[in-house]
Amino acid sequence: MPQQTIGLLVMAYGTPPTPDAIAAFYTHIRHGQTPSDALLQDLRDRYRLIGGMSPLARITTAQADALAATLNARGGELSFKPYLGLKHAEPFIEDAVAAMHRDGITQALAVALAPYDGNASVQDYHARAQAAATRLGGPAIVPVSGWYRQQKFIRYWVGQIAAALATIPANDIRTTAVVFSAHSLPKSMPGATGHYRRQLEESAQSIARAVPFTHYETAWQSAGKTTDDWHGPDIRELTRDLYHRGGYRTFVYCPTGFVADHLEVLYDLDIECRAVVNALGGRYIRPAMPNAAPLFIDGLAEAAMDAMAQAMGVPA
Repeated sequence: MPQQTIGLLVMAYGTPPTPDAIAAFYTHIRHGQTPSDALLQDLRDRYRLIGGMSPLARITTAQADALAATLNARGGELSFKPYLGLKHAEPFIEDAVAAMHRDGITQALAVALAPYDGNASVQDYHARAQAAATRLGGPAIVPVSGWYRQQKFIRYWVGQIAAALATIPANDIRTTAVVFSAHSLPKSMPGATGHYRRQLEESAQSIARAVPFTHYETAWQSAGKTTDDWHGPDIRELTRDLYHRGGYRTFVYCPTGFVADHLEVLYDLDIECRAVVNALGGRYIRPAMPNAAPLFIDGLAEAAMDAMAQAMGVPA
């Protein structure tokens, strides 16, 4: 019996592929509103300070390929073909769905590379994919959601934090704080509070239970440069408060709301947040991101198979 090919739609935020594409990328993020020269120069400077461009495009492609390879290694009657769909850069989500349709894919799994999906920003990934499939008459798409609860995702961060704590002198553990973070959202956005916050807090609690450390907090980072009121506490302000009011001197930053090295990690944390810690005289530690680490990819594969089993009646 020939194998059935299942489309594997891997969706991510996207990043400009070259410096010349930064303006178009930023305009797309701003729903077609051209950024001011000052905002555009600020973004260009951020990319320059992390080495020129973000590694996100390369990492996202590696994640999609690794996930397909892991699923295909299971054998059986199904084969998985990866399609990359991005929110703010080419190939867009709609392009990926159209490619699946042209290839004769009738069933697909859709994975957004964002652990916490309880907000309109991440839900838009799946809405755009479903809308495109409806317009084209297929494929039938099964979303893979809530995978931050997957045990291998939790185990990945447990291992990273344990390794980080092992580098800290025993006498300094008492004044060490672990900070879990996700991307802030405007308070006006549906889902900016409530479910999205609970997902971050639930995730932090699940990880913290498995690692014996003294103190952890949750915070928000990477708020946009807009006039909106953004969700807090901001990670830099929380750091200052932990230092001055809590007496903490070592800070382990775990941006569990992200899964790759990119601007929000390499600049917002490794440059901006590190500068705050350095100015305070503290110690900054940021464990490695999941990227295409096998344990993380295995967890995504198990979440995908669970979603398929539930929606299609296929054994997980």
